[in-house]
Amino acid sequence: MFSKRAVPISILLAILLFTTPLLGCTFINDKVVPGVTAIKVPKPNVGGNSQGASSIDANLPPDFNILSEAWQALEENYVDKSMLDPTKLSQGAVRGMMDSLDQFSSYASPETHTLEMSNLAGKFEGIGAVISMKDNQLTVVSPIVGSPAEKAGIKPGDKILEIDGQRTSTLSLIEATFKIRGPAGTTVKLLILHDGDSEPIELSIVRAEITDESVSMKMRDDGFAYIAINQFLQSTGDDLKLALQQAIDQGAKGVILDLRNNPGGLLTSSADVASQFLAMGIVAKVVDSEGNETPVPVKPGGIGTHLPMVVLVNSGSASASEIVAGALQDYGRAKLIGAKTFGKGSVQIIRSLSDGSALHITAYKWLTPFGRPIDGVGLTPDVPSDLKDQELVDWAAQYLKDTIQAELFDFVLS
Repeated sequence: MFSKRAVPISILLAILLFTTPLLGCTFINDKVVPGVTAIKVPKPNVGGNSQGASSIDANLPPDFNILSEAWQALEENYVDKSMLDPTKLSQGAVRGMMDSLDQFSSYASPETHTLEMSNLAGKFEGIGAVISMKDNQLTVVSPIVGSPAEKAGIKPGDKILEIDGQRTSTLSLIEATFKIRGPAGTTVKLLILHDGDSEPIELSIVRAEITDESVSMKMRDDGFAYIAINQFLQSTGDDLKLALQQAIDQGAKGVILDLRNNPGGLLTSSADVASQFLAMGIVAKVVDSEGNETPVPVKPGGIGTHLPMVVLVNSGSASASEIVAGALQDYGRAKLIGAKTFGKGSVQIIRSLSDGSALHITAYKWLTPFGRPIDGVGLTPDVPSDLKDQELVDWAAQYLKDTIQAELFDFVLS
């Protein structure tokens, strides 16, 4: 057992728990980009049609015969027949299938699937920590700014060893996520090992609820617009366009785009965001299981294509954040400033099953427009910096100002 140092925290802020299964993964639906509709999944037998079920069974490899053999053996021999719940056992079998794949492919129970779909609207109940599996350990990608998790001292890179006394090594990513989640006002106990520490500490954090905004904008005294995106939801593209228009109306001379501690989200939203700053080209390349590449095109009509800009990144910038940053870096549209990004270069699709549960299937890898792989590698900033928080924002503003002046000087000389 781990030794514990109790640090009780009671925070009644209305904040949420973002999860890598939703926001640290890049999710895609059937209509995201041209050509990425080729995946065909057999429709579930919702109506109970036995002929449809037989058709699906006929497509199964012979290896799956052991499932029916196992059920028959249990039905004939198991001592407590009341525990032979076909629903629980079948869901357990599917969960085992998904757990044998990569760390981002997973099974979501009907309850979990219902909750996760509500996330895309930006409503959550939890503690405000983005989590992922890294090196087979439940790891904090980043706490949400101002959240109970941040107030409790949770930081990027922290390992979550236990949730309410249960070892996280026994839980899938989604199971851990929804064990941390819960109704607002209730408390969850986490055993946390801070990055670099040798002894874990126990934190008690009160969950809460909030409707979160993914984009915020503030005009600085130096004339630059500071725009922070903390996640990529369905509304993020429209929210960014509104923020940019407000900045332009106020005479913004440039943009500081902050993607630090942004765990990602929807591929569609990342394309929408990048398209506000790119006049042409592609946002990324999506690669399927056969190696076929499909470009995600820049959408015309971006209103920020003329604005000088820099992008702030760190180890908490993952997935959809890396798509945006990678595209802007490839085209030389913006310098990346900060620390190396997380390195999440896969795309998940969600396929619903007939009982209301769902599969998160890693269906694609993605590359930057110039073909750079990101998975497990991350993006290296053009200008590395160890500065944090507002210090990095202020330094980046001065860097952007100096860059604009240098380019203007070169233009005059030419």
